[in-house]
Amino acid sequence: MSIPTLERKRFMVGKYEIIAQPIPSSAHMLRYNVFVDGNRIGALLSMPTESDCRFLENPPPVPPLKIFRVTHRPGRPKKTPAS
Repeated sequence: MSIPTLERKRFMVGKYEIIAQPIPSSAHMLRYNVFVDGNRIGALLSMPTESDCRFLENPPPVPPLKIFRVTHRPGRPKKTPAS
């Protein structure tokens, strides 16, 4: 006897088309692929809201990374000479 799996589902959230398909070797987990105008913009493992879909379509800008070597200075502070 095998574990029953969920079937593939297709539904709309606002202007976004969501296709929920079962994850291989999982009995109840679904992967939600998000499409807009026929183009895949991302996938989620939890039920997406319209806000999640908008975030996938137009993510906020990410600031550039700081170089770790310049910002990290290992070692103990130097002792000042006693006067």
